[in-house]
Amino acid sequence: MKRLRIIFAGTPEFASEHLQAVLESKHDLIAVYTQPDRPAGRGQKLTPSPVKALALAHDIPVFQPPTLKKEAYQAQMSELKADLMVVVAYGLILPQAVLDIPKYGCINVHGSILPRWRGAAPIQRAIGANDKVSGITIMQMDAGLDTGDMLIKSRCPVHKDDTASTLHDRLISLGKPALQEALDRIAEGTLKPEQQNDAQACYAHKLSKEEARLDWKKTTKELECHIRAFNPWPVATTRLDNRVIKLWQGHALPESTDALPGTLLKASKEGLDVACKDGILRLTHLQLPSSRAMAVQDILNSRKALFAPGKQFS
Repeated sequence: MKRLRIIFAGTPEFASEHLQAVLESKHDLIAVYTQPDRPAGRGQKLTPSPVKALALAHDIPVFQPPTLKKEAYQAQMSELKADLMVVVAYGLILPQAVLDIPKYGCINVHGSILPRWRGAAPIQRAIGANDKVSGITIMQMDAGLDTGDMLIKSRCPVHKDDTASTLHDRLISLGKPALQEALDRIAEGTLKPEQQNDAQACYAHKLSKEEARLDWKKTTKELECHIRAFNPWPVATTRLDNRVIKLWQGHALPESTDALPGTLLKASKEGLDVACKDGILRLTHLQLPSSRAMAVQDILNSRKALFAPGKQFS
């Protein structure tokens, strides 16, 4: 089997895990592209991405152009004479000129079974929509947004208690062997691309802090999925007595109520029971301002008066 000369492009932890898969493959990693260092932490110190840190630890050349649309950066990439470029959560748009540089083009590891959930936040959108199945798609990239031919698909269930964090980790465990298989089969010439059905496509919009706010007029299942989808970022929020409260965990109860949506019905060691459109949502883990996330039972030990039944979440 031919050993491929590979460029890897990615930025966050999800990408660095797949970079590790390339490092462990039978192929040659010749360069890594990642976004420029960003300020992070309270000191806002310039911090390398997880992908850059891993690449430097293995003495792999790292390139951090602010864009790939300029001819100078494209020429620099051409000089690497790569057979293939692997792209995982890179964060920069790849123009057609870049897609055409490697001999076998560019492939992408995407966190959904395409064409469902094209776009920036497929993991969170799958949980928010109460999907029962998710997975990884290895895709041949084209100029569209996650519209290229599918090369390998690997499915997994979405559990009823999954958060974006737990599903993220499960998809990494699927994506790494799927990527290694794709590399070997590209080298062997045995992959059979499958065209996507655009009629079945839906878009996974990027998350925002504004969208994290709960609307208590929604159903208990919608709110439960919302909380799980926004854990661990940006975390679902609500307001009580002019305080912004972050909601880390909650689940629907098999009970009904005639109370106004958002009404706090009960506060106990089991959680806070809040009225919704069609029933009751029990909040079990919260984070008060200037505090850490805690179980409701622990919060009530010192802040019970804050959660008096009859109060209204907004």
